[in-house]
Amino acid sequence: MKARIAKMAVSAAKYHIDKPYDYLVPENLLDLAIPGKRALVPFGKGKKPVEAVILSITTKSEHKRLKQIDSLPDESAVFSEENLKLALWMSDRFFCSVFDALKTMLPASMLYKEGGRPQGNKTISIAYLAISEDEAAMLAEQRLKRAPRQSAIIETLIKADGMPVKELSAITNSSTATIKTLEKQGIISLDDQEVYRRPNITAFKNNDEKIKLNSQQNDVLERLTPLLESSTPEAALLFGVTGSGKTIIYIKLIERAIALGKTSIVLVPEIALTPQTVNAFSSFFGDSVAVIHSALGTGERYDEWKRIRSGEVKVVIGTRSAIFAPLSNLGLIVIDEEQEHTYKSEKAPRYHARDIAKFRVNFNGALLLLASATPSIESMHAAKTGKYTLLKIETRFNEKSLPPVIIADMRKELKNGNGGSISSVLRSELEYNFLHNEQSILFINRRGASPVVACGECGYTFKCLHCSVSMTYHSIGQKLLCHYCGFSQASPNKCPECTGVLKLIGAGTQKVETELNELFPGVSIIRMDADAVSRKNSHDKLLSRFRETKAQILLGTQMVTKGLDFENVTLVGVISADSSLYMSDFRAHEKSFSLITQVIGRSGRGEKSGRAVIQTFSPEHEVLRLASKQDYNGFYEREITLRESIKSPPIYDLLVITVTGANEEQVISACMRISNILNDYFSSDKSIRLLGPAPVPVIKVKNKYRYRLMISCKNTKGIRDIVAHTIKEFMRSSFSKNITVFADTE
Repeated sequence: MKARIAKMAVSAAKYHIDKPYDYLVPENLLDLAIPGKRALVPFGKGKKPVEAVILSITTKSEHKRLKQIDSLPDESAVFSEENLKLALWMSDRFFCSVFDALKTMLPASMLYKEGGRPQGNKTISIAYLAISEDEAAMLAEQRLKRAPRQSAIIETLIKADGMPVKELSAITNSSTATIKTLEKQGIISLDDQEVYRRPNITAFKNNDEKIKLNSQQNDVLERLTPLLESSTPEAALLFGVTGSGKTIIYIKLIERAIALGKTSIVLVPEIALTPQTVNAFSSFFGDSVAVIHSALGTGERYDEWKRIRSGEVKVVIGTRSAIFAPLSNLGLIVIDEEQEHTYKSEKAPRYHARDIAKFRVNFNGALLLLASATPSIESMHAAKTGKYTLLKIETRFNEKSLPPVIIADMRKELKNGNGGSISSVLRSELEYNFLHNEQSILFINRRGASPVVACGECGYTFKCLHCSVSMTYHSIGQKLLCHYCGFSQASPNKCPECTGVLKLIGAGTQKVETELNELFPGVSIIRMDADAVSRKNSHDKLLSRFRETKAQILLGTQMVTKGLDFENVTLVGVISADSSLYMSDFRAHEKSFSLITQVIGRSGRGEKSGRAVIQTFSPEHEVLRLASKQDYNGFYEREITLRESIKSPPIYDLLVITVTGANEEQVISACMRISNILNDYFSSDKSIRLLGPAPVPVIKVKNKYRYRLMISCKNTKGIRDIVAHTIKEFMRSSFSKNITVFADTE
């Protein structure tokens, strides 16, 4: 009999040495070793076993001497055929190891960690009668006086068909020892049963009147249905204005998918949006809905994963990581607000959920539905060039007009002596809302109080000790905080250089909240930013408070700009519309346009008409002008022309190679060396442009300097292979000491 060889993805193999490693399957594991199972294997010189995953089983190996698999801890395969193929594809596409790609598909609690064990199942003990009801009734009466607690337990179980021990103990005021005594006597039996740890879900009341489609929605649904029913992979872009009722279409489409025996994934860009989305979908699909996002407890996330994998779940809702949900018979993936940057992972593997969705749609012959009021330039270009089916909804669900926009020129405010964050225009509109008992949403894209603390005499500013950024002043706790590495220090009263008076420059959510309290004493304000939502379920609690208690103002960062639907919100204020316009990012204008358009769309979604105020020092800026008119088509034509001229996505692809290290000179030298190697490869192809080396906009983070190279090209496998080979060879060389290199796609 030929030896059986397992080709493994090994956790300890870093990207530059990543490959399928061969291990001998010992005789006692021959029947258990199958692709998709995890294993513990020896690796390198260390004796301690490391985690690995079986990719395939073969009888051949190039190597004569092979190490053996130590153990197979799982009873069955954890990864499916789809998972394994996806991981191999991700390794090529996103410059990561195969194991890192596989690891992304599991709840973190399932990973083997030093000194710990993977997440276990939660069980509860259920008590049952072990004798007939007649016999039990007689025993209960006999023990009523001499053992009243035992009698109460027996009486309770006669009426209930089994009861959790904890609940039984509380109802009868009995100890666990008393219950155990009855078990020993053979009167009751105890059975441990697994239970799922689930997040709290409050299903909205299902009102059939709310799910009747208007003519435009119905047209869209009828065009999507054949794509859903097709056995070939399909993709569509739904371009619908804010408030057009896209969620209702998702629900109706999922109903049709379930009727076809298919499952669905719905992605939302922010954790803040998952509670209301889950609650809405649960009102239609009940317990067949599961939720996945990073704010779940480890047990909750593990158990949701198990429910999905068991086939109990038909609809998965969540943020970026939910794209890996282990659904079978996948028929539909919806990516809501598909333009959002949160769908892109900033850590290895640096994937975009949209790309993973395309792979899964192709593998399963499913439908991918991208949807937004402000689609990404890449998606709209794909739709206009025929890669996606383009669908449009150009009016709101309730036939109300889009909110008119008032531009508040902050230069005039300064001339008139108003140096605060709230313009006279916005103040007047807020007062109108207070008078009419209507609610307002205010958006500013900075948390904290002031982004810069500076000396008014010598100009000294407080910089983070570990990053090349100014520290932000937080009024709560009166501290300076770095938003990149988390370093903090107490805020001094005087300049450490000249003892001059310190000034707070700029505004964040905390400062705006303070100003609002001074302008409008007694007005109820809910602040929603990363500081306010750090606790579990805090997003849901804050939004519920705003909805139910009718707080007058919801003030927040990006998490209040999209997906929220409050009938009584009739005013939206954009506090500082200029903050993202001038960033060194070719997508800066796209992000600004999207943010402003989306937050304006939160206004006037109910029966009452709405309006919006945009505060800016650049009222003539074309992007703000287009956003105020909510003219996406005009913005797209302007932006695609610009992208063509600078050869950036979607006309050309951008591959980015980033080099980091503690020594800046060493980082620059490494970047130059990689640049020279790539120049040799690409010099004959004039369609490829190599840009850089150049510092990343924030050059130092956590004491690491960061420089990068950009390759403007068509993202083909041949070019990715060259980039991957260059990085791997460099990381194996002596020049890579204390240096990290990784590649990414823009």
